[in-house]
Amino acid sequence: MLNFLYQHFHTIVYIWIGLAIIVFPIALKVTAPYGRHTKKISLMLPAKWGWVLMELPSPLIFSYFVFTGENSLFSVVGVFFLLFNLHYVHRTFIWPFMMRGKGKEMPLLIAISALGFNIMNGTVNGYFLGYLAEYSQAWITDPRFLIGLGLFLLGAFINIWHDYHLISLRKDGSTGYKIPNGGLFRYVSSPNLFGEIIEWTGWALMTWSMPTLSFAIWTWANLLPRALDHHRWYNSYFKEYPKERKAVIPFVL
Repeated sequence: MLNFLYQHFHTIVYIWIGLAIIVFPIALKVTAPYGRHTKKISLMLPAKWGWVLMELPSPLIFSYFVFTGENSLFSVVGVFFLLFNLHYVHRTFIWPFMMRGKGKEMPLLIAISALGFNIMNGTVNGYFLGYLAEYSQAWITDPRFLIGLGLFLLGAFINIWHDYHLISLRKDGSTGYKIPNGGLFRYVSSPNLFGEIIEWTGWALMTWSMPTLSFAIWTWANLLPRALDHHRWYNSYFKEYPKERKAVIPFVL
């Protein structure tokens, strides 16, 4: 496995980015059937455990390659290792169990497709940072690192705050959907997805490499269509939905 990656890694990365470019227009036309768009198209899983199943490979595989690689965690790579895993520990082990709504399910096919993405994403980012990355200690003062880190932290905050704001709409025990307000919901339908887009764009900037850029490209390719689907759903479900709201990027889209 390691020998194969060593010989073909850059080709794999370019193919992986090319696949994201192919997936993007498809995702614009086909709504992924989970969450509020759930359809029973296959065997179903409890939504909480579906999220754990599909997210878990990314931090595990990423960590494996970083730990077994030649780069020390007591370096800039250690900062990237910590940030990546902070996101995925929250996304895998905390957020799914904070979701409200009993009996929510997820199609097994969706979990499997997301599982495949996370295996590949963890491999590409982990192998690069563990085996190939070359950062001097001076990198932490480089404007690309500093601006990227700022974007990553800002995006993570926007993502998490708005995710939990959505969860709080059901703190009274209700199970139906409500129009979210407050924060960036004043401007867009999916500020949580906007935050995640900012987060991984910051990741690409502060790591400054093609393999890590692939994560940002995939994030845009997956979440931009998802946000547009949410926006259309809100407008069709609620007659009183604010017409001035954009889908994902304030004042733009």
